[in-house]
Amino acid sequence: MSSDRLRRGMSITVILIGVFISAVDMLIVNIAFPSMQESFPTASLTGLSWVMSAYAITFAALLLPSGRWADRSGRKRVFLLGLGLFTAVSAVCAAAPSLEVLVAFRALQGVGAALMAPSSLGLLLGLFAPERRGIAIGLWTAVGGVGSAAALPLGGLLAEIDWRWVFVVNLPLGTAALLIGVWSLRRSATEDGPVPDLLGIVVLAASVAAVVATIAQGQSWGWGSAQVIGLSAVGAAGLAYTVRRALRHPAPVIEPAILAVRNVALGNVATGFFFMGVGAMAMSTILFLTQVWGHSTLRGALEIAPGPVAATVFAVPSGIFAVRYGVHLVGLAGASAFAAGGIWWACVLDGTPDFTGHFLPGSIIGGIGFGLILPALAAASTLSLPPERVATGTGMASMSRQIGMALGVAVVAAVLAGTPDLSSFRAAFLIMAGAALVSGLALFAVGPVRRPAPAGTGEDDQHDHMTPAATR
Repeated sequence: MSSDRLRRGMSITVILIGVFISAVDMLIVNIAFPSMQESFPTASLTGLSWVMSAYAITFAALLLPSGRWADRSGRKRVFLLGLGLFTAVSAVCAAAPSLEVLVAFRALQGVGAALMAPSSLGLLLGLFAPERRGIAIGLWTAVGGVGSAAALPLGGLLAEIDWRWVFVVNLPLGTAALLIGVWSLRRSATEDGPVPDLLGIVVLAASVAAVVATIAQGQSWGWGSAQVIGLSAVGAAGLAYTVRRALRHPAPVIEPAILAVRNVALGNVATGFFFMGVGAMAMSTILFLTQVWGHSTLRGALEIAPGPVAATVFAVPSGIFAVRYGVHLVGLAGASAFAAGGIWWACVLDGTPDFTGHFLPGSIIGGIGFGLILPALAAASTLSLPPERVATGTGMASMSRQIGMALGVAVVAAVLAGTPDLSSFRAAFLIMAGAALVSGLALFAVGPVRRPAPAGTGEDDQHDHMTPAATR
């Protein structure tokens, strides 16, 4: 093997390690909550929910701005900075002496993940010929999906030792990738452009945090309390200001031009709602298995595993189905199956443990839906965009995913904040199902999606080379 081929192969490996560990760390902490409660006995469920939400919020707010910073400063530099920060902060999270310290450094870990994500896609695209860059995007998306699917089973295995191992596992992977990446990754050309909107980043993160806090703490504070009313007002005002600023800033944290494409806007709505359902599912299932059925964290992780396996199996043919039947139909089918899994659990699960007859069918049905809908969500969020805007569209969809996940966890934390009895868990499973159905309807409204016509072909030049499907 020539040195260039070796360097290219190592570069791809390093990039995909970064994608994998950042995706895993989004969900892996959920399954460690029972173990964390043993270390922090005074912590409430809503307090523990911030271990996931803090990561998701900073990750979401920084995704698009970090991509612009990577373009200005060099993708290799930003990727390695993000990877180094992510790895170093993982060590601090593993040694956290209190929940407050853990939440603070999880937010910082989200910063590292956000620095890695867009720069990783840019670096990966640079390693493929232009006509093969669709393969690069598919590889990048698939590894992220595998990381998300593997998070719960892997987290259960590690948490059985100690919850701190869910962070320790990042250290050898991140360190090895960092050292190899310094040698193998090539510097990318920098581009001139406006400075990312730092104020917009702060306002968006604070606004989402206020909304999440309002939902998560509303039950314990009282929905009519001054804290809830005040945070609701802060969140609403902040989001309104973010939209207003996005319309005026040259490098906004949210790009109105991307969301002005109807299909892309609907795709992001679908993504946000679906991952709200995923967040609700991820938090409620492990807590049900450990608190209602009394199973160990390891056993709970193994019982959850068939769902991710089914998702992985169905994700590949789903892409083929989407081409043949349209993302709107496949997406609706996937969302409906995922919702059916939640409805099954809500109707069938009771206090008597019965994995094979009661839990497993819902897990497999939901996993099939998860696998079917993922390619449809990715297609709806990007296929209507011209090739040069696909990376930005992917970043926008990732932002919607993180915000949806944080909201889903917050809603379930609020539902289970009192006494996490059987009726509360049934409500959580119905929230999972309802969010998925809204996602499916949003995808169905997208209709058939066609790729934009290539630039320079003369087709649809009056529409910036987009087909009518992209602009309607």
